[in-house]
Amino acid sequence: MAEIVTLAEAVTELVSDGDQVALEGFTHLIPVAAGHEIIRQGRRDLTLVRMTPDIVYDQLIGAGCARKLVFSWGGNPGVGSLHRFRDAVQNAWPAPLELEEHSHAGMANRYVAGASGLPFAVMRGYTGTDLPSVTTTIKPITCPFTGERLTAVPAINPDVTVIHAQRADRAGNVQMWGLVGVQKEAVLAAGRSIVTVEEVTDELSPVAGQVVLPSWAVTAVAEVAGGAHPSYAQGYSDRDNTYYQEWDAISRDRATFEKWLTEAVLT
Repeated sequence: MAEIVTLAEAVTELVSDGDQVALEGFTHLIPVAAGHEIIRQGRRDLTLVRMTPDIVYDQLIGAGCARKLVFSWGGNPGVGSLHRFRDAVQNAWPAPLELEEHSHAGMANRYVAGASGLPFAVMRGYTGTDLPSVTTTIKPITCPFTGERLTAVPAINPDVTVIHAQRADRAGNVQMWGLVGVQKEAVLAAGRSIVTVEEVTDELSPVAGQVVLPSWAVTAVAEVAGGAHPSYAQGYSDRDNTYYQEWDAISRDRATFEKWLTEAVLT
């Protein structure tokens, strides 16, 4: 059953050096505040997993938290490249970064397999691409019933999944709505989970299109209003487009990035 704790307490208890950590959210409800807390607590050698790593992963990589990235697309959405990510790959700064690249469909199916207790997922994707030649976790498989040539990808079972949502009740049941991605599957696939929320309420009022994660599926809930900024939380905040634009200049230069990190996260 989920415990209601502070974000600092959740990260201290549940995220360790060397863990495989998924911070999921698709344009919306990205757990940025949790990523910053992981940086503040100095976690190292993390395998970071995410379908669409954007600026919070750029920040985690630049802060030296990551040794590997498992992903499908990476970029500063609507702006351009992730420069701290690029620097780590090209120049091993601040540390070398191993890459494991998949398609969006491959990553989503891997989470579904993990949430379902299955060892792998089977799909028709990757045909005609060169990803299998560079990613060892993409394997051909033959259907035992039809003989069709398919592709298998292993389940993802993060040590810890971190997401942001709109609300939780005091029992730790979590409610989210709007544009969601694979947050539910990522939580169900994980050994432990942290959910930051805009607010903790006495009761969850039904919302059209909602996703509810029951308390038994969540390890810890932390109330962090604005915890998705600069991404948005439908019904609570808008996307801060200026932040994304400004990040491009901040992240291009190591010294400028380090100054930002000290002033905006570590202080």
